[in-house]
Amino acid sequence: MSIDTDTARKVAKLARIRVDEAHLPKLAEQLSGILGFMEQLNEVDVTGIEPMVSVTPMRLKRRADVVTDGNIQAQVLKNAPDAREGFFAVPKVVE
Repeated sequence: MSIDTDTARKVAKLARIRVDEAHLPKLAEQLSGILGFMEQLNEVDVTGIEPMVSVTPMRLKRRADVVTDGNIQAQVLKNAPDAREGFFAVPKVVE
C-alpha cells in the first residue's frame, strides 16, 4: 500500500503533528514503509502458536481476586499534606 502526500498531511493533522510542506513526501514514504512492513507481518503463518507474554518462557503471577479494605489507611495518609478523620483533606475550590 502506498501513501500519498495528501494522506500523509491528513495523518499528521489527525495526530496533531505540525509537518512542513517540504517534509510531507518523506513522511509519506516512511508511512508507506511502515505499512509495507505490516503487510509482511501479515504473511507470516502463526496458526497453532500461542500468544506470549515475553520472549522468554514465563507465567504471570496470579493472585486471588479478593476484595479487602487494604488495612493500610495510615500508610496511605502518611504522605498526605493534610488528612482529617482518616481522609484526604483538600482546599475548598468552589465558593
